[in-house]
Parts: sequence; structure tokens; C-alpha cells
Amino acid sequence: MSQEALINLSVIILFLPLLGFVLTLFAGMKFKWAYLIENAIIVIGFLLSVVLLYNKLSYYVETNITAEFSWINFGVIPFFGEIVVKLGIMLDNVAVIMIFTVFLISMVVHLFSIDYMKGDKRYNRYFAYLGIFTFSMSGIVFTHNVLMMYIFWELVGLSSYLLIGFWFEKKSASDAAKKAFIVNRIGDLGMFAGILILFTTYRTFSFQGIFDAVAAGHLPFNSEFWLTVTGLLLFCGAIGKSAQFPLHVWLPDAMEGPTPVSALIHAATMVAAGVYFVVRIFPILSGDALLVIAIIGAISAFIPATIALTQNDIKRVLAYSTVSQLGYMIMALGVGAYVFAFFHLITHAFFKACLFLGSGSVIHSMHHEQDIQNMGGLRKKMPITYITFLVASLALSGIPFTSGFLSKDGILAGTLAFTSLTGNWFFPLIGFSVALLTAFYMFRLIILTFHGNPKNKEKYDHAHESPFLMIMPLVLLSGLSIFLWYTPNPFNADSGWVLSKWVKAPAISVPESARYSFMVEEPKDESIINQVEEVTFSNEYTHAMHSVHVPTMILSALLAGLGILFAFMFYQWKKIDPDKLAAKVKPLYNLSYNKWYFDEFYNTVFVGGVLAFSNFLRWFDNTIIDGIVNGSASVTRGISRLSRKFDDGVVDGLVNSTAYFSGFVGLLFRKFQTGKVQTYIVLVIFSLLILLFLFKSF
Repeated sequence: MSQEALINLSVIILFLPLLGFVLTLFAGMKFKWAYLIENAIIVIGFLLSVVLLYNKLSYYVETNITAEFSWINFGVIPFFGEIVVKLGIMLDNVAVIMIFTVFLISMVVHLFSIDYMKGDKRYNRYFAYLGIFTFSMSGIVFTHNVLMMYIFWELVGLSSYLLIGFWFEKKSASDAAKKAFIVNRIGDLGMFAGILILFTTYRTFSFQGIFDAVAAGHLPFNSEFWLTVTGLLLFCGAIGKSAQFPLHVWLPDAMEGPTPVSALIHAATMVAAGVYFVVRIFPILSGDALLVIAIIGAISAFIPATIALTQNDIKRVLAYSTVSQLGYMIMALGVGAYVFAFFHLITHAFFKACLFLGSGSVIHSMHHEQDIQNMGGLRKKMPITYITFLVASLALSGIPFTSGFLSKDGILAGTLAFTSLTGNWFFPLIGFSVALLTAFYMFRLIILTFHGNPKNKEKYDHAHESPFLMIMPLVLLSGLSIFLWYTPNPFNADSGWVLSKWVKAPAISVPESARYSFMVEEPKDESIINQVEEVTFSNEYTHAMHSVHVPTMILSALLAGLGILFAFMFYQWKKIDPDKLAAKVKPLYNLSYNKWYFDEFYNTVFVGGVLAFSNFLRWFDNTIIDGIVNGSASVTRGISRLSRKFDDGVVDGLVNSTAYFSGFVGLLFRKFQTGKVQTYIVLVIFSLLILLFLFKSF
């Protein structure tokens, strides 16, 4: 295919889910089978994404294909010049791999939902919402600029609100949808501010245009500090969308939506959008920004992993696992392991989707029971679900011969390389600790759900393996959790086709002084040390990663195995009583079980603070503002009364007195105005006599 044909194909792939949304939504009002339209369109979209992936990686593997068009022309604006807003498509290796992943996960979720959601009163609408969600995520993947990214970013937020709150008649579901929407808006405000700084500085939203300008030495406000601030503001969007600390609290509550929705949100779409965005803006992130990003990622990996240890809701355990793994990816980006962060994004999408759909299979079989303490023994009733769940759990735990082992090994090697060059042990300590915790809580989940004796005999007796359309996605996704799809060498992802041919670290655009010194090539000419130049990852950092590869691999495998061993000692062999241990460390247990009290803290400080401030404003309005208004009204009424009395007594009195006097004078003169000539003659004569008398007197 030509490059133009690939662009056209990507546009078709982008708008197919939107077409499915419209057709399914309107046809669903009349036809029960309208959901088939959406499912057929998503399958077609997946097949086209395979064609796009094959052609791009076969013929244009070293080429970034871009197409853009003018959207809004503001003309020439004073102090800004000509402003033209453009939208466009960018096809690089990262984009085509990501769109393949998105459509694959979306397709299996659609197919799984056919049986899982059967009988729901809003069945067709559910599939329509899946379509608009897939369309929104596809726009994020294909875009070549930050504005189009932000538009589809908000569409993802809207569609996730519709899906999380799909069963809105349940208060918990509607509350979870509102919580997800509001918390994400907090991060999006920061992202929007960062976008405004970029546009104000560079007069373009294009990723490549911004990268080129930064590489040429043009920084926001001519300051490396503001470059760092801009990068962190943009990262705020990823904190919200990828549920990173401290905005991670919405994701576990999002489990109130249908289980297939959880798989879609937690695997390759909504939460992956934040990591994907950081991957996109990576070339302009300064060293200080990356350090902050790495710290937030490490915290986000550790805290949810400790919370997952004590949770009993099967979906909630997986939700905190997702937050933890996203923290892994963010931490990897922060320490410079760009390639393995993206690689883990892809591998995690497959095995985490398998785990969520597997949990959906269990919940469906157990008549919507989600508490793992009420399960047990299900491997005999659901052998296929059990095997696929086990394979995906091994991948998530980082056990050798799985895809998760390959990607986790690279991330952990990146943290050790960072340590060997900086002396900072914080990140590998967190990384390896989380590897141990992950293996423990995942096998705790497996043992309590599938092993042992059934805790609820009635539901266990009715449990059975799920139908084909629910099992087939599990088999497919668990198969994709095996190493062979990514590399022929189960112990080295670098030798595989994904990392050796398709995914490479991007060029760095920021000044050398704003980067980690080990992440840039040493300048050959002393005179250009302070100049801004495009650089790539240094041989020093790459060599450090290779040098720690074997010890990392051994240590991570040992820790994962140790975590599994502990899980069996606690819950399978009963060598240690978890209840007695919990009683001995009750404060720590309560801290984990109550999710580090984040919700309580946020409800008290932020929600309670907002309510208290609202109550203060209400009091101020009722007491002060209304008091002033009512006082003004009272004063006005008093003045009006005085004015009325003055008007009635003085003004009207004068007017009426004048009228009375005039009337009185008129009455007097009316006596003389008889209309008789004789009377007038007598009066004239009488008047003359008086005048004569007066003159005579003087």
C-alpha cells in the first residue's frame, strides 16, 4: 500500500466505531438485533488494523507517515500573527501497534459482552456506548497534535462516564461515574494549561512542530524551568486518566460498571491513554520533569499493590493491580526505559484484559457473586477459565516464559541502570518490592477463588463453565500472554522483533542541561556544550541496562516465585494463619484494607471542605448579602414612608392650600360677577368714590 492509502485506511478505522455507535443507537430503538451492527463493525475495524499494522511494519518501518489539514483559520491576530489550527493523522510504529491492541481488546470485549450482558434492558445501548468509547480512544492513538489529542481525551472521559454509570439506577454506579468524571477533570485542567503554554510559545499544536522548535532552542518563556513546568502540566492529564497518585481513587470505584467495561477501561483504552500520552510527549520532557514523573509512578506502583493484598472483591483486586502496573509504566518512562514502558503497556493490555474477562466469567457463573471469600473450588467447575486466569496471572506476576516477564524485566533493569548511574536506590527498591507483592496478591486471588473447598455451596452447585463467546476471548488473550509472540528468546526481549525492529526510543529534543547527563551523547565540540541539539539515549545508559539484565532477571524471577510461595503458605497449605497475622499487625492491615484512607481523607478535606465552604457561602449569602439587601429595602421603605408623608403633608398641603385660597378668592369675586350692567355701573361709581376719598385724604 502507498502512504496515502495507509492514511485513508487509518481514517476509515478511526470513524468505523463512530458509525457503529450511530447505527446501533438508532436502530436499537426498533430492532433487537442492532447490537450485531456494532459487533460486525468492530470486527471489520480489527481486521483493517491488522492490515494497517502489517503494511506499516513491512514497508515503512523507519518512516513516520503524517497527513494534516487546516481546520480553523483565525487569520492574522495582533501580537500573534496568523493562527491556523490543523488536525491530522500520524502513523508511526507506536501508533499502529497501539491501534491494533485497542481494536483487539475492543473486539474481544464486544464478543464477550454478547453473552455476559444478555437480557439487559439497555442491551443495544450498551454496545453503542462501547462503539463511541473505541472511537474516542482511536482518535487519541492516531492524532498528530495535542489539540486533537485533548478533544478525543475528553470524549474518552465522556464515554467512560456513560459506561461506568451504565447501571445508573444503582446509586453506587452513578456515584462512581461522577467520581471518575470529576477526578479526571482535575487532571485535565493541568493538561489544558500545558497545551495553552505550548500553543502560546510555538503557534502550533503539532507534536513534530513542537519537537523541532524545542530542538532549535526555542523554549517556553526562554526558560528550562518553564519547559519542566509545561511537561508536568501536560503530565497532569496522564495522572488523571491513568489513575496515578494522588488521583488514583476513581479507578477502583469504576468497577461498578459491567465487568467487560472494566476490561476495556483497565486494559488498552482509557487508563492506557495517559501512558500513551507521556510516550508521545517524551522527547520534550526535561530531566526534572522525568524525575517527578518517576517518583509519582513509583508511589502509584507501591501503594495500590499494598492495598490489593487485603481486598476481597475480585474486580477490586484487579483494579488496584491495574493502578500498580500503570505506575510501573510511568516509573519506567521517568527513569528513561521508554521502550519497555510501551512494551509493558502492550503486554499488560492482553493479560489484564484476560484477567478482567476471566473475573467476569466467574461472576457470571456465580450469579454475580464478587467476594472471593464466598468462592473456592471453581477450578473443577470452570477448568478453561481457571487455566486462562492462571496463565494471565503468571504473566502479571512476571514469571519466565510469559510476556509480563519480558516487559517487567526491562522496566526493572531500567531502574537498576538508573541507580548505577545516579546512586539512587529508591526506584529499584520500589520496583522489586512491587514484583513480590504482585505475585502474592494474584495467587491469593487464584487460591481463594479456584482452589480449596467451596464457601457457598448453593452458588457453587449452580456454577458452570461459561459459553463459547465468553471462553474464546480468554483463550486468545491468555495465548498472547506467552513470550513467543514477541521474541523467540524467552529471556531477552531486545532480541525479538517488537523491540529490535518496531519500537525504538525517540530522539530527545530538550537542551542537554535539562536532561539526565547519562541520557545524552557527550558533545564532540566543547563550543556547542550549551547549545540545544537533538540527541538520543546514551551508550552509557544502554550499556548499564545490558549489564544488569541477568541479575535483574534472576532477582525478579526469585521475588515473583517467593511471592507465589508465600501465597500458598498462607492460603493453600495453611502454614501461616492470615487472620492471626492480620491481628498482630492490625494497624497495617487496617491501613491496607481501608485503602490507606484516601477516600476518607479526600471526603473530609476536599469534599467536606467544599461542602463547608458552600455552607459558609450560603450563610454569607443569607446573612450578609441578604442582610444588606433586606436592610437596604428596609431603609428604602422608611425613606419612602417619610417621602410619602412629606408629599402628603407638605407638597400636597401647599398645592391644596393654594387651590383652596384660589377657590375662596373665586367665591368672593363671583359675588361681583352678576352679569348685570346696573350692578357693574354701581360698582364702578362706588370704586370711583372710594378712590376720590383716598386721593382727598392724601
